[in-house]
Amino acid sequence: MRPLSEATAKIAGKSFERKYVALGRIVSNWRDIIGENLADKAQPVKIHYRKAQGKDKPTATLEIAATSADATLLHYQSGLILERINQIFGERWITAIKFSHIAANTSSPKRKKMPAPLTEAEKKTLSECLVCIEDEDMKSRLGTLGQAIFMEEKQ
Repeated sequence: MRPLSEATAKIAGKSFERKYVALGRIVSNWRDIIGENLADKAQPVKIHYRKAQGKDKPTATLEIAATSADATLLHYQSGLILERINQIFGERWITAIKFSHIAANTSSPKRKKMPAPLTEAEKKTLSECLVCIEDEDMKSRLGTLGQAIFMEEKQ
């Protein structure tokens, strides 16, 4: 007897393998698909699969989250978006686009600026604090913590 989890993993792996790979490819190429001006205003959410009767290959619908105004703009460009997506996959696999609306007053996530690297004085201070620690793993972890503290103080 084998655990049910083994069989479930094999079956689910085959079923979901293509779905998540496809969504990942869409997300990684999103700026090229949708365009720079709308890439931050809309995002792919989900792929809905349906198998047509008498056909071997399933078709899919891409769900895109956008505000109502942006969804209207995207609706008029849906043919172009579908062509770009299917060009990535090399076949006409995604056949429709569905829009789910998000609130207009939500802002896009702000990207944090990378803080400046530590100065030589800060590096020297940090190394002087860690000189008496013998365990290399502990020294490395405390060094990372010290760098984070210095970076936070800069902001």
